[in-house]
Amino acid sequence: MKSIYFMLPALALVGAMPSPAQNNGKVAVINVQSAIISTKDGQKAAAEIQARFNPKKAEFEKRQNDIGQLQDQLNRGQNTLSEQARQDLARQIDQKTKSLKYDTEDAEAELNQEEQKITGELFNRIRAVVDKYAKDNGYVLVLDDSGQQQTLVYASSAIDITRDIIEIYDKNSPGPVSSGAAQPAKAPAGLPAAAAPKPAGPAK
Repeated sequence: MKSIYFMLPALALVGAMPSPAQNNGKVAVINVQSAIISTKDGQKAAAEIQARFNPKKAEFEKRQNDIGQLQDQLNRGQNTLSEQARQDLARQIDQKTKSLKYDTEDAEAELNQEEQKITGELFNRIRAVVDKYAKDNGYVLVLDDSGQQQTLVYASSAIDITRDIIEIYDKNSPGPVSSGAAQPAKAPAGLPAAAAPKPAGPAK
């Protein structure tokens, strides 16, 4: 089975592109993937998914070992087993291999679906926090630099708000993440009116 990981939806820009009248607004970057998996909710959700699918993974590993043992038995018996016995072994290996392949694909599809649901909910929560943080602190543009097709060539660490967002989210988490349909984005209750920006001045 695949290792546990979160698959992220593409992040649209938070805020509007600055117009000439807004060119003194602040710009920030965030690694949304890092933010999601670093929150307490994200870590808990990943651990719960892994615990849920570990028994299935162990079962598949045992079945793979059983197939390997049958294959060894067939290899060793090339000169000692009857033709019928070799055919029976080969048939067992083929059937067990196909069954394992289909079951593994089904489990991976279920795992990916579960991760997509949970990540979608976490994404909406993080997005709501980023939106409020940006408005409260005068950012006109927040870019995500965690995408597979990154276009961001350079960004000073002074404008990276990832850690700020993680800390704000963890302090105001709206509750456990469910695997149901993602809820509409909503800022967690009790979110501070404004979070203090980092000491270093962000790029303008």
